[in-house]
Amino acid sequence: MKILYFGGQKSGKTSAASQKALELSINQKPYYVATYDNSYNDSSMQNRIDKHLEDRVDEFLTIEEPKDLDKVIEDNKTYLVDCVSMWLFNNLEKDEEVLKKQLQNVCKIDANIVFVLNDVSCGVIPFDSESRRFVDFSGLIGQELVKLCDEVYEVKYSLSKRLK
Repeated sequence: MKILYFGGQKSGKTSAASQKALELSINQKPYYVATYDNSYNDSSMQNRIDKHLEDRVDEFLTIEEPKDLDKVIEDNKTYLVDCVSMWLFNNLEKDEEVLKKQLQNVCKIDANIVFVLNDVSCGVIPFDSESRRFVDFSGLIGQELVKLCDEVYEVKYSLSKRLK
């Protein structure tokens, strides 16, 4: 199964996606693929990371991979990729088609993969080109994931609504 959870910041998407990954995992702990590149010395973000680590310490095995998802996902296992937005940010210098191809390849792997994506599509068009590129890519990558996934859920205020 390939499943996508998307929603705004602090919408509850990671909690919902974590629960789904645990349900899909049979007789083994699922893997939590943490995509944040922790090289920015951002104390606020470090607090978020610490909270995620604390929340999943007993239930998931953690893999930190900010750029190459296809290097860490293997057959016959269950993965929670949190989050695609950070993975995208880390790969922003790459071409859209390269990013789509990586996701297509990952989705061909015989594994359960639950993706988490921040929905940034409801705001204004950013003034600077890099932010605009991120917002555009986020929408385009989100559309690609919707095509690739068996199930898609929108999450708002901890309520999940199945769209596909």
